[in-house]
Amino acid sequence: MSEVGGTLAANIWDRVISADDHALSPDEARALLRWRFPESDRQRVDELSRKAREGKLSAVEERELDEYLAIESALISLKSKARLALKST
Repeated sequence: MSEVGGTLAANIWDRVISADDHALSPDEARALLRWRFPESDRQRVDELSRKAREGKLSAVEERELDEYLAIESALISLKSKARLALKST
């Protein structure tokens, strides 16, 4: 079920991000391209991913990893939109 939640959240964010009713300004696009996970979160994702590969992930940790992955997916979509906005200026 947690996988579905993460996927659903990512799909909703993708629809929000893909809405063409607002073009990003160059300043907004550059700001979005600077967004990234803090080092502590990247380390946590690495730890959760390692545990998942080893088959040692608890249900709570699986939901946490799914949330990180959903946010990462939305961030990738936002950055793609930002790059397209800068390319068209």
